[in-house]
Amino acid sequence: MSFELALGLLLTLPALFYIFYLPGKLYLGPAKTRLSYLRERKEAVYENLRDLNFEYRAGKVPDNDYQQMRTSLQDEAATILAEISRLEARAAEARATRARG
Repeated sequence: MSFELALGLLLTLPALFYIFYLPGKLYLGPAKTRLSYLRERKEAVYENLRDLNFEYRAGKVPDNDYQQMRTSLQDEAATILAEISRLEARAAEARATRARG
């Protein structure tokens, strides 16, 4: 009986250590900025527009629903593009100010 218990512990403890051990530092990837988030969101909206057009052409979406969803996605894309432009302009101004300063 003690041999089985020792063998079980011998196998269980390393497995638990492997599963639950956290190293001192974790790499979580690059920090996400508002600009990177907006660029990702823009790509998602564009993909949704492509999918919507495909579904409409396949006859799966009625005309009035298609128009409403397309308008909504286009409005969201326009808002995102405007904010991206604003953030990029602000970043360019900051770089120019640092270069002069």
